[in-house]
Amino acid sequence: MKEPLFLQPVFQERIWGGTALRDVYGYEIPSDRTGECWAISGHPNGQSIVKNGAFAGKTLGELWGSNRELFGNLEGDVFPLLTKILDANADLSVQVHPDDAYAKEHENGELGKTECWYIIDCKEGAELVFGHTAKTKEEFVHQIEAGNWDQLLRRVPIKKGEFFYVPSGSIHALCEGTLVLETQQSSDTTYRVYDYDRTDANGNKRELHLDKAIDVTTIPHQDPQLNITTEKREGAEITTFVQAQYFSVYKWDIDGDLHYTQTHPFLLMSALSGDGSLEIDGKTYRVKKGDHFIIPATVHQFTMKGELELIVAHP
Repeated sequence: MKEPLFLQPVFQERIWGGTALRDVYGYEIPSDRTGECWAISGHPNGQSIVKNGAFAGKTLGELWGSNRELFGNLEGDVFPLLTKILDANADLSVQVHPDDAYAKEHENGELGKTECWYIIDCKEGAELVFGHTAKTKEEFVHQIEAGNWDQLLRRVPIKKGEFFYVPSGSIHALCEGTLVLETQQSSDTTYRVYDYDRTDANGNKRELHLDKAIDVTTIPHQDPQLNITTEKREGAEITTFVQAQYFSVYKWDIDGDLHYTQTHPFLLMSALSGDGSLEIDGKTYRVKKGDHFIIPATVHQFTMKGELELIVAHP
């Protein structure tokens, strides 16, 4: 199977969503409250469907079950990664995710959730919540019970093009006016810590998960140490954001012809901007802004051409 797997995104409506997924990428979104594009997903809550070739119409989860050779014969019950684009038209809830061991025990075998963000765009003065100030669990609990959110939560100013790595156990939240590409473990488990006392149309506040959040939050907060590097190659500039336990994430700025030899179980590729092509075994596939696809393990060499900005990830 010497072809890419182009995927149909799945859209999720959220109370904090907006229209950027349509305005920026031209996607057909279900409403003006669309918060998430699940671009590459084998998760049962939103499965990507293959659009092209021999496996057209199959879900990514089905392929993981039936054609594991496409994914380097990796072990595991579920496709391990999930790529999203998030439109934070309003502040997201402040939340934290469990690690694998806690999620397996408390969330019916679900994976934990370590994730990362590439800031596609953001409004001037945008920020995000990342981490907290508590030195002990007692202090953490006290600040939550007292509602001292301004003292407890760390706010970080952000700019377009920045990258944040968010290990499980990290308190975090995207804030209003932010468009991000998220690479994460394939998990939909979130423990909500604070939701700004928002209510839905019926006047109900969203559920919080304070006991579990207190269980899993890393105290004191630890900022991950990243070593972001950039390498110039013929036809491209490749930035390495993170190489970690669950995933490695890069940015490929294509400007010409990049010849690449594939050595990973598979590559997840998302075109943030531009227009170009992918050549495999003499066959050419157009790649344009908003496309998401997988280069399977069965493709050993390929060429990217044109002017493209890609986020690339692998396990």
